[in-house]
Amino acid sequence: MSENPEHIAEHVRDTCIQAARKGYEDAAMAGLCGEGALEAALSAIEKLDPASLVPETTAADNTTRRDSEQE
Repeated sequence: MSENPEHIAEHVRDTCIQAARKGYEDAAMAGLCGEGALEAALSAIEKLDPASLVPETTAADNTTRRDSEQE
């Protein structure tokens, strides 16, 4: 069973926010200035594996759907 696109988008957004907060907090605790901590937060988002953000069933459903559309 696949999730609807809105739920997937919310999950991706929430995961990015969590990564940014963690990156910022870690950088601030390490003594970086605000700008450095912001860069660390953005870097944390960039390091996220996009495949891990989408539930496997949805990714499989999308692949199956794309394959059948091309036929």
